Amino acid sequence: MVRGQSLSPRRSSVAEQSEVEHYPNEYTPRLIKDLEGIKVKYVAAGLLSSACTDENGSVLVFGERGIENLRLKEMSDATRPSLITELPYSKEVACGGYHTCVLTNSGELYTWGSNENGCLGIGSSDVIHLPKQVQGPFLKSSVSQVSCGWKHTAAISEGRVFTWGWGGSNGTFSEDGHSSSGQLGHGSDVDYISPTRVCFGEDVKVLQVSCGFNHTGAILEYA
Repeated sequence: MVRGQSLSPRRSSVAEQSEVEHYPNEYTPRLIKDLEGIKVKYVAAGLLSSACTDENGSVLVFGERGIENLRLKEMSDATRPSLITELPYSKEVACGGYHTCVLTNSGELYTWGSNENGCLGIGSSDVIHLPKQVQGPFLKSSVSQVSCGWKHTAAISEGRVFTWGWGGSNGTFSEDGHSSSGQLGHGSDVDYISPTRVCFGEDVKVLQVSCGFNHTGAILEYA
């Protein structure tokens, strides 16, 4: 990101594409022309989609999976940023494997996407094609940060971290009966479909959280 503008790698020639690719690769940063004149404040990249917020609190998504997940009539070109009008003023966005989370200026958390293993945190594993507010503990306390992994999500609320989604059970990359698990931090490989607090103790404040593909990290402050 340079001076509030959003950059993506430069487009390669068609001859450089492999037969299985739908769009050309990019090997050097390239300005996204459709975002010229828009001051981008926050950007996130997922597995097959990207998203950003601008200075007016608007959310724009682009990428094949991002468009498929929303299924809005006005969104038909995956290569161009598309405005989501169903959200309040937003300040932060996070993209996972096949899901997206948006944090509003008032601390509300919205999610949508494939919802595999309950990664949307809405209390079910139903696919959601429009932004839906995550409730549970966040009805009483606002969210200050959110991060998405492949199929799990983490958020901070009042210095506490909550995680949900894929815990590793019946997961991918299992070997000798042992799956890749533990990313939720609840002491098991069980999936959680609603935000659940990770216990660090009462005198611990979580400052930042970040989700990887199948692991999670956090910065803690001890009283």
